[in-house]
This record gives sequence, structure tokens and C-alpha cells, in this order.
Amino acid sequence: MNEPLTNLIPTVRSVSRSAGAFRFDATTSLTAGPGTEGVAGWMRATIGPATGCALLPGTGGVRLRVDAGLPAEGYAVEITPAGADITGGSAAGVFYGAQTLRQLLPPATLRRAPIEAGPFTVPAQRIEDEPRFAWRGLLLDVARHFMPVSDVLRLIDLAAFHKLNVLHLHLTDDQGWRFEVPGWPRLTEVGAWRPTTMLGSRGHESYDGRPHGGHYTTDDLREIVAYAAGRHLTVVPEVDMPGHMQAAIAAYPALGNGFDGPVRSAWGISEHVLQVGPGALGFCRAVLDHVCDIFPSELIGIGGDECPTTEWVDSPVARERIRAESLAGPHELQGWFTARLAEHLASRGRRLYGWDEILAGGAPAGAVVAAWRGHEPTTHAIRAGHQVVACPDVAVYLDYRQSDDPGEPTPVGTRLTLAEVYAFDPLPAGLSTAEAALVLGGQANIWTEHLESARRVDYQAFPRLCAFAEAVWGPAERDFAGFSARLPAHLARLDALGVNYRPLSGPRPWDARPDAPGNPRALADRLAELHEMTADLRREAT
Repeated sequence: MNEPLTNLIPTVRSVSRSAGAFRFDATTSLTAGPGTEGVAGWMRATIGPATGCALLPGTGGVRLRVDAGLPAEGYAVEITPAGADITGGSAAGVFYGAQTLRQLLPPATLRRAPIEAGPFTVPAQRIEDEPRFAWRGLLLDVARHFMPVSDVLRLIDLAAFHKLNVLHLHLTDDQGWRFEVPGWPRLTEVGAWRPTTMLGSRGHESYDGRPHGGHYTTDDLREIVAYAAGRHLTVVPEVDMPGHMQAAIAAYPALGNGFDGPVRSAWGISEHVLQVGPGALGFCRAVLDHVCDIFPSELIGIGGDECPTTEWVDSPVARERIRAESLAGPHELQGWFTARLAEHLASRGRRLYGWDEILAGGAPAGAVVAAWRGHEPTTHAIRAGHQVVACPDVAVYLDYRQSDDPGEPTPVGTRLTLAEVYAFDPLPAGLSTAEAALVLGGQANIWTEHLESARRVDYQAFPRLCAFAEAVWGPAERDFAGFSARLPAHLARLDALGVNYRPLSGPRPWDARPDAPGNPRALADRLAELHEMTADLRREAT
């Protein structure tokens, strides 16, 4: 077995070695203290099949215990020849300790059926660990390319394996509506399907000619929520509004401003947005009520990004709203609309989660900001007194290309290497203690315009998601050389888990997508664009 001090990802806070080893075999028992029963059930179902160990209750063996004196997500793993004690500040902490134990066992034990007879030994040691940030998130876009429930559950397992604790589920966009809403059947009958899909980036104007779609039933979403909760992930749903709504408007044209056409097939931003009359607001409230009934998350995502005002300029409904609310013009309608959504969520005991565009004109009190347009909006959100999740596209957008190799499939965005993801820090420099406390953590985003399958999601996400996990779990001081030394052993684990990660040596010939050409961007060009995009935030700050 590899040295336990060199191959854990994310890295742990402290390890102390001692003599001897723990023998893990078919007779190993599992004892669950109060509050750890769920973790014990997960261990039996996850570790048992590949090890041949039923992990029945007994003395010795593996012992789980909650100790409220530890940080809530912190844990200690004490391994001696007599057994393995996993103690956490909560059930979540115990769960993360159990994930560490899984990494200490050989990769073969991560499979779904036994390929080695065992026994398996783990050197005696004590590990103490806790996360740096409370929000260690992963966004999955199922709107651009629908992912079946089984693929979503698999990604939840992989996120949990890396001690991530939030799944931001992007459920709707111009290109597809992905869940049913009572009383609005055309959202899935019409809005969940587009006639064709764009191949590659927008500039090439190439399409595959095949309809694409799918949606989740309410029971599907409840299953995803429950499965994630069993792995101590919170699912934060996002229904983008008032922009990125062409799929919903295609289903119900009265929600829009005169558009009567299909679900969008091209990538990019549609100008067809919600109208701002009572009908559209009532629709949004009905959708949010249904979402609140399914998802227990305190935060509910409403998007709020990339909402053109073009249609509102000529809309009689918009002009009347501007007059009635004494607004300065169409540019103030989105802020008014977002405030109404925040009020409705507050009536349900929830808070609004939105992209950093909601800062323009002042985000609603209590809103949490997902800062994505480069690094600047994180600071602007903090200065405005909002809690913030840092997810700058130039640091953690995992759909962005991984190298300059022309063999990268559909290379888009700026180059974002493994080392650059590893260097990500959610905390801007120069913050006071009070300001730093507003940064909940970081989030890596997987947008799926060019990721048509779980296999392609794997390729874009791993091993960069491993680097991200260490950036948000581990200490601020990091060592990429040390991470790189631990990574090969971790890739063996990903092999056992069936992950189609990108090889460290670069793309393979079959990874390329010559039928779906990309549009690589230079970092300097993107930073200049972001500087212009966030000019409104700087003006308001001064």
C-alpha cells in the first residue's frame, strides 16, 4: 500500500504515525454511536461489497462516535492494531472521517464487487482534520444537456468522496426546462425538448439535427435530495429568472414579451426574457413554491444573470411597471423583479441565492451572491455586506479548456490548468476578519453546453475537481508539488471508481471532438471583458 502520509486528497491537517497496523477483513465489526447510524449504514453499503465484510455490530473493529467538542465537520481517525476509531463533531464529521478511511484502504476496496480477497491492512496512525470553508460546492448544469438521475447520483458520490458538501443544481435555461411543476404541464411537454443541439462554440453555427431533452419528476428530485443528504451534501436548486427563460416562454408564450417560438438550440444568451406583469410573477412564485416543497435548502437559486432588457424597452407591460414603481427605466426592472422573488422566498423561510449581477442596483437584504465574473465581484459583494460564494470563471469553471493542446475536446474559455485550479483561493487579499467571515467558501462550476454525457463531464472535472477540493478543504498554505506527488495514487482510486478523468499526459486521440470545434480565449482578453462587465459594480462602490 502507498504511504498514507503522501496520498490523501484533500490533504489532512495532521498525521502522527505509530507502530503496528489495523487488519481489515471479513470479521471486522462496525459499532455506531448515537447519531452515527446513517454513516454506519452508508459504510456497510459502500465498503462492504468490495471487501466482503458485512461490518456487523460488535466489539473492536471500526467504531463511530460524535464528539460535540470537535468542529462540526472536523474529525479524528485513530487507527491501532485493535481497530479504527472515527470521531466527528457531528455526523458529517464522522462521514468525512470514514471517507478518509476509504482512502487509506487499497483502491480495490472502492469497487462495487470484490476483486481482492484481503485482508487489507492500514498502518497505525492518528489523523486530525477539519475544513477551511463551510461551502465546498459543485455546480452541475443539467439544463444544457440533461443527465439521468443515475448520473447525478454518481457525481454526488464522487463529490462526497472529495469532501464537497454542496451540489448547486442548475435546472433551467434557455435550452431546456428540467423538472415538472404542478399546473404547468407544458414546461416538460414542450420546454424540456429542443429540436437540435449546437455542435461546438457559437461562432461555427453547426448543429447535430437531433432533438434533445428530458426532465426530472418530483420523485426524481426528492431522490436526489435524499441521496445527497445521506452523503452530507445540500442540494441548492437554481431556476434562472427573469433571464435565461426561453424554454419556459416557448412552453407558455404569455410569460414573455411577444416571442412565440421553440426552445433555444443555440448556446449563448437569449433576448427572450420574462415579462414583468402579474402573470409572470405568479408563475415564478408557483415555481418557487414547488421548489421549496422539494428542496429543504435554506438557499434557493434564482439565477439573475445575463438578462437583456431589449424586449422591455418596447413592452407596454414593462413601461407600465416602470411608471407604477417609479423606476428610472428598463435597467431597473430586474432589480425590482429580484426583490419580489426575495420577498416570496422569505415568506417561505428561505433566502435568495443569485449570480453577482444581482448586486447591480443593490441585491436584496439577506441574499447570498455567487461571484462568477472574475475575482472582483467577490470583493464587491463583501463590501455590500452580503455573504458570498466565490466561483470566478477564470479560476473554477471546469468546462474551460485544460491546456493549449489542439486535441482538447471543444476547447472553450481561457486555459485553466490543474495547477491554476489548485491555486484558487476564495478569500481576496486584504480583508478584515469581519469581511472574511462573509466568504462562505468556493464553488467549481460544470456548465454542459459542450459536455453531452457523464463521460465528458468526468473528463472536464477530474482531476481538476481533486485540486479544487483541496483548495477549499485544506489550509490556505498549499504545495502543488506535494499535491502532484499524491495525485498518481489518487488517480488509481478514480480508476477503481470508474472515472473517465483526463490523463496527466494530456488528451488521448479519442478525446478530441473535431465535429464540435471550440473557441479558445486568451486570459488577457477575458480579463479585459470582465473588467468591462463589472464596471457598474465599481461605479456603485465609488
